[in-house]
Amino acid sequence: MTSQTNPFLELAAPGIDALKPYLPGKPISELERELGIAHSIKLASNENPLGVSEKVIQAIANSTPELSRYPDGGAFQLHQRLAEKHAVDPACITLGNGSNDVLDMVARVFLSPGVESLFSQYAFAVYPISSQAVGARLVITPAKAYAHDLERMLQMITPRTRVIWIANPNNPTGTWLSRDALFSFLAQLPSHVMVVLDEAYIEYVQHSDYPDGSAWLERFPNLIVTRTFSKAYGLASLRIGYGLSNPDVADLLNRVRQPFNVNTLAQSAALAALDDQAFIQRSIALNNKGMQQYRRGFESMGLDYIPSVANFITVEVGEDASRVDQALLSEGCITRGIANYGLPNHLRISIGLEEENDRLLTTLKKVLKR
Repeated sequence: MTSQTNPFLELAAPGIDALKPYLPGKPISELERELGIAHSIKLASNENPLGVSEKVIQAIANSTPELSRYPDGGAFQLHQRLAEKHAVDPACITLGNGSNDVLDMVARVFLSPGVESLFSQYAFAVYPISSQAVGARLVITPAKAYAHDLERMLQMITPRTRVIWIANPNNPTGTWLSRDALFSFLAQLPSHVMVVLDEAYIEYVQHSDYPDGSAWLERFPNLIVTRTFSKAYGLASLRIGYGLSNPDVADLLNRVRQPFNVNTLAQSAALAALDDQAFIQRSIALNNKGMQQYRRGFESMGLDYIPSVANFITVEVGEDASRVDQALLSEGCITRGIANYGLPNHLRISIGLEEENDRLLTTLKKVLKR
């Protein structure tokens, strides 16, 4: 039902009319059910192809006797472990049902009708969704070489600007900001502007000039850093992430946080995941190898791609990208069309196992010749 014919629209909050739901990557089960095929591969949602560590599996098994009990609403152990990891007070931490949950808390606390939410062209789709849902005005800055143009963002700040959203690395482009550039930007922000630094893919970045925003919390009290266990740690289905901020900011975020928003299995899995850095290192090594595999493959096909430091890469496949996407689906390869991000000629492709990457490249070459 469209918004024009929905009889309940006039009862909805401002901003809901123009909202479009977030579109997740197609599940393997859905594709195989639709097409009657088997042995598909999913390279659409930036998941860890190694799955999860054995320590996580054991931790989940050990927690099952507690399934009839409500989880620890304060997640005491996880707060302590994250505080230790980031050398911050536990009062700086806000846990979320995925980092998206924390992003939504930021919008509910700091945005409202009459104020502005500022983000870059090609930014993560959740920023406009969360902002518009609370009635804030969206301000979109043009990208520069598919990346954040920090100078332009500074120029577009007004007295009504309340939140600036920056993903580093950015999704869906994989572009990133250097330490000096980002620090200079943060240092120039007026005190009435909160900035969210979304570091969902930080574990995969191997550049020495890449900043860890959590080290800047004392320097910038208006900074909120978000992290997730969904990517490198492989806990996507358990939905767990967190925010790091000034304790006074975290206090406000925790006021709107839903009770028991992080379940017992997720808390146990996150603790185990943090203690298995060997798994993270294997994941990083596999990702680096896969990234090189994709780059060589795209270059051999004469395809332009956006250099990425995350666990995905965005490649230009031509004006018929939607046709290419559908053709790949018919061959059992799920990628992500990103026309909804303003990139209708591109596909975002996650890095998988070596054999999955090879199958994707072989199939892409085949469908591009059709």
